[in-house]
Amino acid sequence: MRLSLRPTLEPSDYRFTHAVRTRFAETDAMGIIHHGAYPAYLEEARAAMLRDAGFPYDLVRSGEDGVDFAVLELYVRHRRPLRFDDEVVVHVVVDDLTRTTFQVGYLLTVAGEPRATAVTVHGAVDAGGRAARMPAFLAGLVGPGRD
Repeated sequence: MRLSLRPTLEPSDYRFTHAVRTRFAETDAMGIIHHGAYPAYLEEARAAMLRDAGFPYDLVRSGEDGVDFAVLELYVRHRRPLRFDDEVVVHVVVDDLTRTTFQVGYLLTVAGEPRATAVTVHGAVDAGGRAARMPAFLAGLVGPGRD
């Protein structure tokens, strides 16, 4: 297990936020958002963070030294359920950057209330699926909030 990042419940510990609205199609028979919807929320927030930082993921993947960030591990701790039409703020922080991997911590809140925390571990891979060196720009995204 590579996962070592422990996401906090403190929004100021995160560098970036992205709002996602839950959809009715993601609910189960009890009106609660199915746990299978969470990875898509995390992915959307990661892509938005990269775009906001000036590194849109489609360009990172397709550039001369294109690299993909394969998900190696995913962990979600559910605290309270999400429901249809919740506006979920996904707080994001990058940490534990190595030459070939990094981790992303997440805090999902609704109206300021923590609903879940999560961590994804990513490996850099080239177009052929082989391990690749992490792009240098990621070092600038590591750690909590900007000044």
